Amino acid sequence: MSDLILKNCRKQSLIGGQWVNAYSGETIDVEDPASEEIIAAIPRCGADEVDAAVRAARLAFESASWSRMRPIDRGRLLESIARKIEDHADELALLESIDTGKAVAFAKMLDIPSTVEVFRYMSGWCSKMHGETLPVSFDGREYHAYTRRDPVGVVGAITPWNYPLALGAWKIASALAAGCTVVLKPAELTSLSSLRLAELCLEAGLPEGVLNVVTGYGHEVGKALALHNDVNKVTFTGSTAVGKQIAEYSLGNMKRVTLELGGKSPSIVFDDADLERVGPGAALAIFFNSGQICFAASRLLVQEKVYDQVVEAVAAAAQTFKLGNGRDADTMLGPLVSRKQQERVLDYCASGVAQGAELVTGGKRHGDKGYFVEPTVFANTNPSMKIVQEEIFGPVVSIMPFKEMDDALKLANDSIYGLAANVWTRDINKAHKMAARLEAGSVWINCHGIIDAAAPFGGFKQSGWGREVSAEGLYAYTETKTVCALLD
Repeated sequence: MSDLILKNCRKQSLIGGQWVNAYSGETIDVEDPASEEIIAAIPRCGADEVDAAVRAARLAFESASWSRMRPIDRGRLLESIARKIEDHADELALLESIDTGKAVAFAKMLDIPSTVEVFRYMSGWCSKMHGETLPVSFDGREYHAYTRRDPVGVVGAITPWNYPLALGAWKIASALAAGCTVVLKPAELTSLSSLRLAELCLEAGLPEGVLNVVTGYGHEVGKALALHNDVNKVTFTGSTAVGKQIAEYSLGNMKRVTLELGGKSPSIVFDDADLERVGPGAALAIFFNSGQICFAASRLLVQEKVYDQVVEAVAAAAQTFKLGNGRDADTMLGPLVSRKQQERVLDYCASGVAQGAELVTGGKRHGDKGYFVEPTVFANTNPSMKIVQEEIFGPVVSIMPFKEMDDALKLANDSIYGLAANVWTRDINKAHKMAARLEAGSVWINCHGIIDAAAPFGGFKQSGWGREVSAEGLYAYTETKTVCALLD
């Protein structure tokens, strides 16, 4: 089954409705991170292909078939795409597992449904975006003033490798719902599912050129897209360092920019929490998807009274997670996405030991093939340590004690990041006081990682600019225009 899907899946870029190789003929090898085998090759595109894709997107944006499409029909088209994804759910989940290493079961449970749901959610917005009438006073004469939301134009969308299909859908569905056209640059490590999604969009009836996909390296394709003067907006999900570069590249024509960047999210456990839920909950909050999640709760702050108990519970949970190939039915955690990422995570583990943290469990490579790293728990850490301050993007949690609520807040907010946080407590007053004072774009109480298309997602501080999905995320793909007419 895997071989058949790989054989039949698209391995070309999509420009103006045509499937093309890189103009240079160069390719990038695609690796299975569970076996370290080369499984495919994708085009290594560059600035010329980006230029062609942007031209195609501009033509499509200005065409009557897209710009004059009735909002209700655009919504029907997004619903058709959602159904296409549902019809190919098993194929897409397996492709995502092969490409990223994650468990097929979790791709079917989370990645594919969230992809479907964001298209379905945004389909409803197509016929519900509206402006407002304005009570203009000015000089006392009678005016009719109102606002309208116009699509921003051509959108350059740059997606990461951890959730290529779901995060690609966040950007594509929002942009299309607003009436924009898109040039998508998926991560070179995990482009296969994005190419298949584009194929399904065409099959659903999306006009040619409305969605284009250009594969290649970030420093070539991503940079060219962010620099392009005919791109009106860039939306990027990835590291803070690259996000800052994207922002600089976008200054040339003052592109609108949405950046969903790094995180070092705190998980805060008070001594009145339901500890039976905290152990597995805090463990999953960091170890799910092998820690390759921007909002992973990689800093665990525990009130002193229950500190030892929580450390023991999280370590015990970590030791039960089975590592293996994502296509194996009993796999809980797959490999990291690449050798580079595995080496990065192991270097952080070594730095934790060198700086005096207590290694409770994990910290090593798992097996002799594939890019696996054991779920790793460090106790007795402090804010001066690299493993506490820097985003690792792997299955590594740092646990620190605190005395009172103010101490927890100080530790939690002591970060350049502000993407997410969670609070474990039975005290509803304490929970909401914490939520108000935490410097984070999302705060979850007695749960973690509840992501829904209706809820704005994004970060404070160096975790980014703007919000994804929801009405707020959708409006980021529009420009507000004020119209004022004098009525004689």
